Amino acid sequence: MKTIHKMLFTTAVASLAMVSCKTEQKPEEKVQGIILENMDTSVKPTDDFFRYVNGTWVDNTKIPDDQTSWGGFNQLRKKTDADVLAILGDAIEKRDFPKMKDAEGNEIDSDQEKAVNYYETIMDTVARNKAGKAPIQPFLAKIDEIKDLNGVQEFITNMAAYGGAGFYGFGVFNDLKNSSMNAGYLGAGGLGLRRDYYVDKKVEDKLKKYQEFVAKMLQEFGDDEATAKKNAANIVAFEKSLAEPRMTKEERRDTRKMYNPMSIEELTTLAPTIDWTAHLEGIGVNLKGVDGNNGLEKVIVTDPGYFKAMSEILKNRPVEDIKLLLRWNAINNSLGLLSTDLEKANWEFYSKEMRGAKQQRPRDERALGNLNGAIGEALGKLYVDAKFPPEAKQKAKEMIDNVMLGFEKRIAQLPWMSEETKQKALDKLHKLTVKIAYPDKWKDYSELQVKGLKNGGTYFDNAINVSKWNFNKNMAKLGKEVDRTEWGMSPQTVNAYFNPVNNEIVFPAAILQPPFYNYKADEAVNYGGIGAVIGHEISHSFDDSGARFDGDGNLKNWWTEDDSKKFKDIGGKLVKQYSDIIAIDSMHLNGEYTLGENIGDLGGVQAAYEGLKIFLEKSGRPADIDGYSPEQRFFLSWGTIWRTKMRDEALKNLIMTNTHAPGQYRAYMPLKNVDAFYEAFDVKEGDKMYIKPEERVRIW
Repeated sequence: MKTIHKMLFTTAVASLAMVSCKTEQKPEEKVQGIILENMDTSVKPTDDFFRYVNGTWVDNTKIPDDQTSWGGFNQLRKKTDADVLAILGDAIEKRDFPKMKDAEGNEIDSDQEKAVNYYETIMDTVARNKAGKAPIQPFLAKIDEIKDLNGVQEFITNMAAYGGAGFYGFGVFNDLKNSSMNAGYLGAGGLGLRRDYYVDKKVEDKLKKYQEFVAKMLQEFGDDEATAKKNAANIVAFEKSLAEPRMTKEERRDTRKMYNPMSIEELTTLAPTIDWTAHLEGIGVNLKGVDGNNGLEKVIVTDPGYFKAMSEILKNRPVEDIKLLLRWNAINNSLGLLSTDLEKANWEFYSKEMRGAKQQRPRDERALGNLNGAIGEALGKLYVDAKFPPEAKQKAKEMIDNVMLGFEKRIAQLPWMSEETKQKALDKLHKLTVKIAYPDKWKDYSELQVKGLKNGGTYFDNAINVSKWNFNKNMAKLGKEVDRTEWGMSPQTVNAYFNPVNNEIVFPAAILQPPFYNYKADEAVNYGGIGAVIGHEISHSFDDSGARFDGDGNLKNWWTEDDSKKFKDIGGKLVKQYSDIIAIDSMHLNGEYTLGENIGDLGGVQAAYEGLKIFLEKSGRPADIDGYSPEQRFFLSWGTIWRTKMRDEALKNLIMTNTHAPGQYRAYMPLKNVDAFYEAFDVKEGDKMYIKPEERVRIW
């Protein structure tokens, strides 16, 4: 459940889901569902549930050299990549693409053909290696020409459509307090590392390795060794000065702190070094009101403390230092688009050093990942046509309906919440939108040019075109109504998410597959897998962050003061449960940072279990399978989907940067708070999985 970032702040939280299916199940089609060979039954489930469910799998599984972790998610992503690559290969061989015309009637490439074009230019390593560093030389030359701070600002403005140059960036997204309309946001520019790596002494060894990486790359781009080392030290110190005043990752989870509307005058008072009028008009923002449209009156600043500090830093830093950082940003952001030796150098630091990878993933898989990130829905059309029948949507919806009913039942029975707040919670639940498998309305790529090899297309140029297209598309939304039909993930993505400003949960087609959902398996297994994932995403609407939004997606308090305090106090108990865990060396899990996901897991299991009970009441109770009751198989399935092995460096990096706890803890930590788990496995005082009833966390 990976958290995804929409524009300048976190809005969506990922998860898992289910698969294409047939409408009937015959008895002879039933499958094992729970893979008994993966279990270690020498361990008591009441002592170590993760080991009980996955122990033999852990002992017998080697993390592939091209992966930093391995488990159910990774295996399904590997399978899905293989499926999509086969589809791409077939499309490349046949080249039987739909015929498309633009508004003037001119023939243009179809979206599917653009996907193939993009993929082929990534794979054309001969052309990439021949071009070498040449594609970014014009950008580096522009940086060399900068003479003063005005030139710096002009360069940053001109680079906005290319993905930005650092320091600050503008984007368009739902207004948090008027979610049906799009607003403009100003956020901090990216750094080479996440903020914690600059400020946390526990990982200062990684900061030193990063400085060595910067020096190595500067040498590749012309600096001699001594100059490269000096410049690298300057760059890292500069980045550290920009990292320190930023909100902490825990603070960024409180969306209220990121909603700071300001007039241009107020923004100028906050950060006077920048000519904000020139910048905003330069990137195409209408400030004066033209063509019958009102001018932008407010811009929402996501981190005022950073902007104030950045203004002072830019005013006092020599322009040559600023140019040096601009140069590094341009190089670092382009390494993956250039020659294979530079791409590998980028991998050696960010994947090998930072996360413990032993070798690069196969080139075709890497190319597919880049294609998915760039124009995923264009490729998604091919995937859906080949892999996901329309009737599968209905099958998924049936389970979602039951889990929603289960969540509704739990809200109605909450002992700690007042009737007033319960009613508002139920109102929000009933307004929740569910999107399954693929969009009803696909993205329109007609204005995007993606040249194929036969027309001289290159990976770098196509990536630039995609960046410009995304920028222009995003800017065109400013001041207009939000299109709630848009998706934040492509259909071939093995993930899921909740978007608070749209109050929606979204399950792409690729997540609708085993091990999360298998139409041949018993329903207890499916409810413990995809059902709990569905419940997880629903619960995000009511986690410590999502609960700040109402049913229309507006940042609005709908809680009584007393209920809000109780909710925070209960959440604090969950924070402590996770923060008490030492995961590796002396590194604890971050219960505060992962609170939203942990609430999602706990609420998801509870709601899915209620959904299973509703299903069994309607359909009848089946016989035990392999000696396990439906209730036990539900929890075994939950433990199964979180089977995980991680390299040490990957585990440390995840704890430092990710809102999710590692999978091995997600497999059992929520269950320690679920009464039904105690009943299913007869957990008693003295067992390691036991928590006293009065100390169990009961939220949703």
